[in-house]
Amino acid sequence: MTAPRPTTFNEPTDPDVDLHVPAQRHQSWRGQRSIVAVVAVGGAVGASARYGASLVWPATAGSFPWTTLWVNAAGCAVIGVFMVLISDVWAAHRLVRPFFGTGVLGGFTTFSTYAVDIEKLVNGGHPRTGLAYLAATMVAALAAVWITATVTRRLVAWRQQ
Repeated sequence: MTAPRPTTFNEPTDPDVDLHVPAQRHQSWRGQRSIVAVVAVGGAVGASARYGASLVWPATAGSFPWTTLWVNAAGCAVIGVFMVLISDVWAAHRLVRPFFGTGVLGGFTTFSTYAVDIEKLVNGGHPRTGLAYLAATMVAALAAVWITATVTRRLVAWRQQ
């Protein structure tokens, strides 16, 4: 038995659906509505939380954008825990991952604000701060997801003994 071939962005996840046939295209969309809806709602929740953090801890022009760095690192830490729990510990409802993982955490963590912050720093005459921020966010985000996933896996294994 062979492993299923991974799908690409342009092909449907259901091999019986031919997107060149309009009726099947419509049928494929109908099956995705609930997923799109929970991602949208989760995204609104996550983006609102990120916006709230920027109001509580605003960054001044030209200064290091600590709030965005910590939001991204915290979001990645939660992603590390969440992904271990829903893949190794319990079978989540089919809408949990799109709602929380893609929606809430995708809306909370922010590549767009990260990129805009770097652009503002560089264009504002602070290229070293922009470069430091670029590197620090990348390191913090990757370290956060790796550390929390590793710790969560170990805690789950220890608890199951």
